[in-house]
Amino acid sequence: MTASVSVALSERSYGDADRAYPCASIVKVSLLAARLQQGRPLDARERERARLMIVHSDNEAASELYAAIGGPEGLDAWHARLGLTATRAHRAWGLTRTTARDQLALMTAVLGGGRPELAPLASLMTEIDPGQSWGVSAAGAGWALKNGWMPMSATGLWVVHSVGRAAGGRPVAVLSEGHPTLEAGVAAVEDAVRAALGTAAPVVRPR
Repeated sequence: MTASVSVALSERSYGDADRAYPCASIVKVSLLAARLQQGRPLDARERERARLMIVHSDNEAASELYAAIGGPEGLDAWHARLGLTATRAHRAWGLTRTTARDQLALMTAVLGGGRPELAPLASLMTEIDPGQSWGVSAAGAGWALKNGWMPMSATGLWVVHSVGRAAGGRPVAVLSEGHPTLEAGVAAVEDAVRAALGTAAPVVRPR
């Protein structure tokens, strides 16, 4: 089976940038961004939860912050403010659906520097656990990222995503699904990142 890979950059896209995928853990960027937009500082516990969720991709911390922002309704409201028209929250946060184009807009908002209230999130995205710092980082140093991965219960095939800022300061979003293993998904995503930031369009290889 050939996996599906969608890539969005500011100046171009590869694959179908409007194809919707389950978010898996990349939605954790939205969860913290939505909380930071609430206009009150994070308390000590929330700061700890935020670090666990972004740096280590902790799921319990994500569930706690999801409740704090009002669940699906709160997340949809935050996405609407950003104009992410194709992203739809799910009561199970990992099943929220999004597109590469929407994720590129989100990465531009979070990492572009125009929203100082989101600076703590941008900083955490440069401190990702070494075991999770694949994907966008394949393009070189100077990255900020958040990855997402999960097997789909209906098929056993893997969803694997990487979103963030690549070397040179360019926001990028790579979403993919249909991989037989996590390792195959990581390899496909990194192939796509390198190709998209070079001169050739990425080639999706059968896995």
